[in-house]
Amino acid sequence: MAWSFSIGRLFGSDIRVHATFFLLLLWIGLMAYAEGGTSAALASVLFVVALFACVVAHEFGHALTARRYGIRTPDITLLPIGGMARLEKMPDQPAQEILVALAGPAVNVVIWAVLTLLLGAQTGGALVNLTDLTPTTFLAQLAAVNLFLAVFNLLPAFPMDGGRVLRALLQTRMSRPRATETAAHAGQIVAFLMAFAALATGNMILLLVAFFVFVAGNAESKDVSMRALTRRMQARDAMITAYESLAPTDPLQTAATTLIRTTQHEFPVLAPDGTLLGFLTRSALFAAMAEDAGAMRHVDTLMERDIPRVRLETSLEDVTDALYKGAPAVVVCSPEDKMLGYITRENLGELMVLQTRQSA
Repeated sequence: MAWSFSIGRLFGSDIRVHATFFLLLLWIGLMAYAEGGTSAALASVLFVVALFACVVAHEFGHALTARRYGIRTPDITLLPIGGMARLEKMPDQPAQEILVALAGPAVNVVIWAVLTLLLGAQTGGALVNLTDLTPTTFLAQLAAVNLFLAVFNLLPAFPMDGGRVLRALLQTRMSRPRATETAAHAGQIVAFLMAFAALATGNMILLLVAFFVFVAGNAESKDVSMRALTRRMQARDAMITAYESLAPTDPLQTAATTLIRTTQHEFPVLAPDGTLLGFLTRSALFAAMAEDAGAMRHVDTLMERDIPRVRLETSLEDVTDALYKGAPAVVVCSPEDKMLGYITRENLGELMVLQTRQSA
C-alpha cells in the first residue's frame, strides 16, 4: 500500500504502518496535552499504541488461521481506522471462510478475557477517556475496547468480519459472486447507518470506517465477479498478439519514439533470435528520460527481466494473480517457449468490462 513502510516481520508477514497512523498519534497526543499536560499526552499515546498492538493481534488471528488452509498473508498494514491483513485470497469453502473471519474477533475476546479474568481489569461502565488514564483505568479501558472491537467487527457489513461470515452463509445457498453482491449491499446499508451516526455524534473515525466499508465492499464484490469470469477463460482469450518490440541495445530515444507512435505502455525486449529478455515499462522510460543523457542509455539497462510465463491454456485467474503481484505483463508462450503474445492489467480490465457487458 502506498504511503506505508515496514517496521518488521512476524510469522512470515510484513508488518507495515501507514504514514497517516502517525498523524493520528500526533493528534491524540496534542489533544491530551491540551487537556492534561505531558503525562496525559504520553499515557494517551501509549494507550493508542497498546490498542493497535491488539489490532495487529486481531489481524494475525486471520492470517494464522488462513495459513492452515495454505493461504499466505504477505503483509499487515496499520491504518488510522484499524488494521488490514492482505491475504493472497479468501478460502473458497464457506466453512473455512467463517473460521478465518471469526479468528480475528476471537483474538479480541481472548485479550479481553486475559485482562479481566487474569489481570482483574474492571470493564463495567468503562468508557474511553484518554485524559484520565491510570494503571487501573488503562487496563479497564483496553479490555473494554477489545470487547467492543470483537462485537463491532461482527456487524454484517461486508468486507468486515461479520460481513464475510454473512457471505459464507449465503454461499451455501447461492453462487459466490451472488453471495458477495448480496453481502456487499447489506454492508452498504450498514455503512449508511454508520455515517448517519457519525454525523450525528461528530465521530470522524466512524465516518472514515463507514466510507471504507462502502467503498471496499463494492470493490471486493467486483473483484469476486471478475474472478468468476476469469475461471472460465484461458490466457489465449486475453493475450495481445499485435505489438512492437525493442532490441536490448536500442537507445531509450528509440523506445520513446515507439511509445509516441503506438498505444503500447509496455514493450517486450527480444533477443535477435526472438527470445524474450524482459519488458520495458512506460514509467521506467519516463523516469530515465528525465535524467541527463537518459536518451542515450540502452533498453537492457532498464527492462524488467523477471516476467511470468504461461501457456495458451493457462487459466486467466492464474494470469490475474501474477499480474496483481506486480509483474508489468504476463507472457504467453508456446510449448517450445516462444513468445506468442502477452497480457497486461489494462487489456485484462478491458476484457472483463466487455465480458460483464455481454453477460448483463
